[in-house]
Order: sequence, then structure tokens, then C-alpha cells
Amino acid sequence: MSILKQREALLALAILLLIGLVATRFPAFVAPGSLVNVFNDTSPLILLAIGQMIVILTKCIDLSVAANLALCGMVAALMNGAGVPLPLILVAAIALGAALGAVNGLLVWKLGIPSIVVTLGTMTIYRGVIFLMTNGAWVNAHQMSDDFKALPRAVILGLPVMSWVALAAIALFTVLLTRTPLGRAFYAVGGNPHAAVYTGINVGRTQCLAFMISGGLAGLTGYLWVARYAVAYVDIADGFELSVVAACVIGGVAIAGGAGSILGAVLGALFLGVINNALPVVGISPFWQMAISGSAIVVAVAFNAAQSRTPGRIILKPQEAR
Repeated sequence: MSILKQREALLALAILLLIGLVATRFPAFVAPGSLVNVFNDTSPLILLAIGQMIVILTKCIDLSVAANLALCGMVAALMNGAGVPLPLILVAAIALGAALGAVNGLLVWKLGIPSIVVTLGTMTIYRGVIFLMTNGAWVNAHQMSDDFKALPRAVILGLPVMSWVALAAIALFTVLLTRTPLGRAFYAVGGNPHAAVYTGINVGRTQCLAFMISGGLAGLTGYLWVARYAVAYVDIADGFELSVVAACVIGGVAIAGGAGSILGAVLGALFLGVINNALPVVGISPFWQMAISGSAIVVAVAFNAAQSRTPGRIILKPQEAR
């Protein structure tokens, strides 16, 4: 745990240094309003990274989160077009996302298929379902009601609702992971699944619950994404799952499971969010943005490997001085 805290402190320092470097070129970047916008822009990534972190804790991975987001967002937009009240749309988006996550979890649990294979398949299926539902058509701003589009953008106490949702999720899942038996089960399953069985934990059911949490957060993010940008289509958030995994890895979540924290995943998302918002401001090409993000992932993985490496067994001890 001390290693995790050290990692999180180093990552927070790196974020502050990055913001400081950008401020030397563009001082307005550190204005309160600008930083609020950065956090708000990063909120979808934070929400998905929290769900992904919980899945990774259990020795699994969910590559279908972006497709889940897209499908739930499209369903939310179509329900809005049909005149369904906004509270029901929100409930339906979260429930649909959790159900799609449950599909992943059940396939992993009941059939024993590796999660990377399952979620690669469902990622394609979910986007295919969007195409079948809409025949490839877009849902644009003029087809959405004003209250549907206004909720994520509404400002409360200086922060948009989307940011408040991210903060609420951070608080809720921090308590879940650190103060509840389910949270401890996530860590136990990822740390040593064989030992977890002897303590009475159902490994498959716990992994399925992790996928449902990830899916529910993806469903909520799907509505927020579509409503904020006022558009829904098949390829929305295409490739975003890679950023979600990257945020977790950069935040110190062990890809082998059993180690990580909500704070680490959030800091990893903020690191990528600052990069994505800051580099265009200082005139750096989008290609360099991808290169820098990729380099950060490689460095993070190398750091994780170095921190988790245990010393080899000592067979021969040095002879004591006579």
C-alpha cells in the first residue's frame, strides 16, 4: 500500500509539473475556469476508468466499455426522441449498461472464456446492434429535447453536472472498495483467486459484478456523452477503450489484478486529460499527442513491473567474517 501511495504522489506531482510547463507557454491554462473545463472534459474518462479499474482488480479486462457507451447513448437519444421522460432515460441507460456488462461477466464466469476474447467480441456486437437499430443514421442536436441536452451542462456551485457526477462516483466507489466486503472481495479475487475460494468468495460471481459495475458506469457515461455533445452515431467514442485502460495502467492499477486504487485510476485519467487539453493549446501536433500518451503508458508499465518485482530466492549466504 505504501508503494501505491508513493506512486499516486509521484503521478500527482507529474500532473502539477505538466500544468506548470504549459502555463509558461500559455498562462491562461491555469485559470480556474480553464482547469474546471479540463476536469469536466476528463469526467467521462474518469467514470469509465473507475469501472475498468474494478474489472482489472479481478484479473479481467473490459474492452467493450466504449461500445457499451455508444449503444447506451444511442438508446438514450432514441428514447428522448420518442418522448420518454429524462429520469426514465437515465435509469434505462444505467440498467442497459449494467445488463451489457452482465453479458460479459456471465460469459467469463459460466463458460470460462478469457475476458479479453469476450469483450473484443461484444465490442463488435454492440456497435453492430447500433447500426441495426439506426441503419447507420445519426441522431443530431435538433432531434434532441432541450432538457435532455441541458443536464450535463448545467452548472451547480461553479461545476457542471458532469463533473459532479464524476466526483460522486469517485466518493462512492472509494467507499465501496475500502469499506465494504464486496470491495475486499474484488482485491482478494485478483490477488489470489484460489485462496479467495477458501474464504467463501465466489470468484466468477465477483468478476460478473465487476463487469456489471463497469457496464453501469458506461451506460451513465453514454447518456452524458451524447447529451453534452448533442450527437449519437455508430462510431461514437471509437477507440476510447484504449484510453480507459491506459488511465488505469498509468494510475498504478496492476494489469495482473489485485492491486490499485480509485485515486490512482482518477489521477491516470487526469494525466491523460491534461495532455489532451494542454498539447493543442501549445501548438503540438495530434500525432505527437498520441506518441506522448503511448510513451506514458510504456513508462507506467515499466514502473509497475519494477515495483512489483520480488527479489529472487537467496540460496547461498555470504560466509560470516571469522
